[in-house]
Amino acid sequence: MSQQHTEQDLAFVDDVTGAEEREREHRERGTVHPITVVGNPVLHRECRDVTAFDDSLRALVDDMFASQRAAEGVGLAANQIGVDLKVFVYDCPGDQDVRHVGAVCNPVLVELPADRRHLDDSNEGCLSVPGAYMELARPDYAVVHGQDLAGNPIAVQGTGYFARCLQHETDHLYGRLYIDRLSKRDRKDVMRQMAEATPKFATVPND
Repeated sequence: MSQQHTEQDLAFVDDVTGAEEREREHRERGTVHPITVVGNPVLHRECRDVTAFDDSLRALVDDMFASQRAAEGVGLAANQIGVDLKVFVYDCPGDQDVRHVGAVCNPVLVELPADRRHLDDSNEGCLSVPGAYMELARPDYAVVHGQDLAGNPIAVQGTGYFARCLQHETDHLYGRLYIDRLSKRDRKDVMRQMAEATPKFATVPND
């Protein structure tokens, strides 16, 4: 997919206004699905582009919001419920605890100039690696370009925790988990944490 996007290409979406109502409407229409965990093949390959912006896509997004809430997550990629499509949803607090709610199809992270790349090494976790957390340095500002559920071009920006969410979920759709960015030692620690933890939500066992 082309990476020739710049930060100025599109106006940013308003994902704050009506956030609570929009999330509730999606969630109440949706069905909860179990979460796929690390080792499941769908998590380790690039997903297919969304090309049909239709009722089935909207139903998938409803299910993703329902599944995200059931698992107490702040972001969810389609492959985390076993669907091989480039779409993620989020219900994530930003700075000053402002709530951001939205869905992005075919996301591409914008390459930031050096003066915008200030790293934050906070802890990161993942519903597909339940019960485990590890520090991971990521830029504290992120911009994602993609499409909305009607196929219109959109851009989403985030800072702090929300920036981490946007980067994390986009990674998922290209077959990369946050643990793939860790050192071998830290990854081993994360997998140990996961093995010792009991998931608080339904997961898909890996055969």
